Amino acid sequence: MSDRSDHPATGAATGPASTAPAVTVIVPVHNTRRYLDRSLGSVFTQTLDQRRIEIIAVDDGSTDDSAAWLDEAARTHPNLTVVHQPASGGAGRPRNVGLDRATGDYVFFLDSDDHLGPEALDRLIRTAEEHGSDIVYGRIVGAGGRGAPVDLRTSSARVSVFDSPVYWTLAAYKLFRRSFIEEHRLRFVEGRLLGEDLPFGIAALLRAGTVSVHADYDCYYLYGREDDSNASRQDLDWPEYLGYIGTVLDGLADRVPPGPDRDKLLVRHFHGEILMPFAAAYLARDETGRRAMADAARPLVERYLTDGVLAALPPRLRLRAHCLRAGLDTELAAILRADTGTEPGPPRIIEGRAYAAYPYFRDPDHPIPDALYDLTDRIGIQQRLTGVAWVGGMLHLHGTATLRTLGADTVDILLRRSGAQLTVPADHADGHWHAALDPATAAGGEPLADGIWGLKIAVTARDHTTPAATSGDGPAGPRDAAQGIRREAWLCPEAGEQGTDLAPRIISHGPEGPTVAALFLSTPHGHLHLDLDHDGARRPLGADLHGEATCTRSGRATLAAGLTLPGCPAGAELQLILRDATRTVALRTTVERAAGDRYRVHSLLRGGPPGTWRVALRLTAGALRRELPVRSPDGTGPLHLTVPGKRRRRG
Repeated sequence: MSDRSDHPATGAATGPASTAPAVTVIVPVHNTRRYLDRSLGSVFTQTLDQRRIEIIAVDDGSTDDSAAWLDEAARTHPNLTVVHQPASGGAGRPRNVGLDRATGDYVFFLDSDDHLGPEALDRLIRTAEEHGSDIVYGRIVGAGGRGAPVDLRTSSARVSVFDSPVYWTLAAYKLFRRSFIEEHRLRFVEGRLLGEDLPFGIAALLRAGTVSVHADYDCYYLYGREDDSNASRQDLDWPEYLGYIGTVLDGLADRVPPGPDRDKLLVRHFHGEILMPFAAAYLARDETGRRAMADAARPLVERYLTDGVLAALPPRLRLRAHCLRAGLDTELAAILRADTGTEPGPPRIIEGRAYAAYPYFRDPDHPIPDALYDLTDRIGIQQRLTGVAWVGGMLHLHGTATLRTLGADTVDILLRRSGAQLTVPADHADGHWHAALDPATAAGGEPLADGIWGLKIAVTARDHTTPAATSGDGPAGPRDAAQGIRREAWLCPEAGEQGTDLAPRIISHGPEGPTVAALFLSTPHGHLHLDLDHDGARRPLGADLHGEATCTRSGRATLAAGLTLPGCPAGAELQLILRDATRTVALRTTVERAAGDRYRVHSLLRGGPPGTWRVALRLTAGALRRELPVRSPDGTGPLHLTVPGKRRRRG
């Protein structure tokens, strides 16, 4: 191993700051020259002061130009230390070497083919300092054809490994408090190309006092290499690898007792390690190679596949695990072939249940339980509300909706209020739907009752294999889903569909005459609701009603006001009025209507009654009668008009 002492081109951190750096970034490097400009460059350009960043790049026996690039970079970046060592066979030893030399309060592990967002270190350190975190996850972004292992969308001061997605990424690329690492003597397994970070990640998460998530910024960009040389994509000695995974899981079992918590963690390992090799890597082997892989995996399945774990796996993994446990090598290969390269086909819907279309379903010669194929509880609704608009008194809704892998036979809009539910059928084709809701007739030809109605979408995919599964009228209604799969979800407008259509408006309400309707979004989830309020108290009209009032010394006054009144009927009357504690004066009012439901009203008062008056606008539309307060031009309070008393003549 060589370092700065015998490599003059390698520099330790120097500069005006004499205290320890805030963070040490450890970068293992092995033949990644083509990515170093992007990877190390993202550290050199962090918004965090470079004097607070210590970078330790460990060249692990590179045979390309990586070593020379690092030495040259160290000449111009005094906070970069380069360590050269013989190839060790994986990222574990380079990271451990970096840990032994680190002096920062925190440590961040950056793979040399990935890169950081410019503000990543500053944000992660601030999060750790604010919450006293031992570990901070930043939002991970997949790039270059590689997906992120987990989608962290919610920032949290403190999360549990059992009730959050953090356990699904045990890789090293996150921020650790260095004193926490040293207290527990955490180090990486050395000499392994794949899975070297599992024991480190598991022990760290299970021992950490506080694990935080910063999901408000894209912190880490995880790349797929152009030459497909990521460690996870290599053709390994899979039986040996599975044996190693067995030791990792034995360590996990020593720390977490049997039960639901352990099962939650094991589900991740069945996805990520135990069953992962049983795909193209398995099919590429001859019979002897396949048998060796199955024999290595079977003890793990027998030891750790509880009923709880099995139920939590998707059918494609349930079937693999079952075949491994039961020694069904022929069936396993057929199932894997159906799942490699293309989808196995659309699910079968039978008697209200959905079953994955894998081989041997209900094959009497290959008795595999139906429950292993059942994906009913895993089918979700994919939907977007892309349009919300009032046209006259009709609410028009547009969107897309389907059930994953199943499509859609019917789409309905549901209105819910106080235990009551009404259904409005939607027209749909090719995944798109449109519904027109008339509050005057939506309740079976009658008006919707006053109150707040939540709007949901219901999508049904039917069983087309059963003759009884028709869409005709029947005891359960015209759109019975008893023989199909039905899912519901709240309607949430797309960003940009939250404009003027959410303003209160006047609509026809059948025999009751006009009423006030308002769309609003619930807090905090943004679910769409319709508020019908004949009294107009919850969401008053005229929120933008502002005016001006002037009066001469002789009592001659002018008033003008403007507002938006969506849906206001042509025959409605608008009249400015004056109010004080005991009196009301109605003024002769001129009304001008402009585009966009805008109204302008004017009144001229010649020698009106003296006093200070509050100005309001009276709206009359059939049985609907409202008095809307006029606000001052700056909106800080109500508009007042002061009319002076008559002056006495002298003489």
